[in-house]
Amino acid sequence: MPQDTPSAPSDLLASAEELLETVPETDPDRVKLSRRHLLKIGGVAATAGAVPAAGLLLAERDKAEAAPARPKPTVGPAPVPVTLKINGKTETLPLEPRVTLLDTLRNRLDLTGAKKVCDRGQCGACTVLVDGKPRMSCMTLAISVQNRDIQTIEGLAKGDELHPVQAAFIEHDALMCGFCTPGFIMSIKSLLDRNPNPTLDQVKSACQGNVCRCGTYPKVFEAALAAAQQMPKAAAVKPAVAKPAPAKPSAAKPVKRA
Repeated sequence: MPQDTPSAPSDLLASAEELLETVPETDPDRVKLSRRHLLKIGGVAATAGAVPAAGLLLAERDKAEAAPARPKPTVGPAPVPVTLKINGKTETLPLEPRVTLLDTLRNRLDLTGAKKVCDRGQCGACTVLVDGKPRMSCMTLAISVQNRDIQTIEGLAKGDELHPVQAAFIEHDALMCGFCTPGFIMSIKSLLDRNPNPTLDQVKSACQGNVCRCGTYPKVFEAALAAAQQMPKAAAVKPAVAKPAPAKPSAAKPVKRA
């Protein structure tokens, strides 16, 4: 008489796969097993004999359901401690997770250089540097940049000595109302840190996220190129060229005389 239960491991594995396919994916009791689990069941069946596939499938399901789910960490909506490293100083203050970096700078730390103009990441007046890269602070949550190096326009000057980009903006009259100026300066400063000798097109590309409603773009670009000439240049280190070893004097061969 034909047997209903497959005896070969390959048949057992095929039966298990067919059994899994008969349960709709939307069924909450569907066994959530991967191909790897099915292969594991086939290996067990090869050593244990004719073990019912359904029983092993149910055992794997119960094991998976019994494992405790890892809870996802959540914060808020109440204020939580947020640690920010701004212009080389570490500040820890209670902030709601929804608070932006721009509002934190202006309203909590009295760093008002970054301007709140469009408040939607379209004008660049709020640009600061995060790990040396320009970032629109109005679109950045303060909690997302904890313990990262944040630099604002207030952190460029050293005492009464202006940064070369700041000095170039004044010298070349690259500002009018001044609302966009901090963002432009930070974007250009980031560019010159990466590329000390940029072309005009590279300056324009670096400033493409900054908008000047007064139309002082030509002066801004002129100031950026002038600042590049004033930035301290790293001394170029020429690769050492290995000198050829001096040739060893060959021993003079004795001359045979007739």
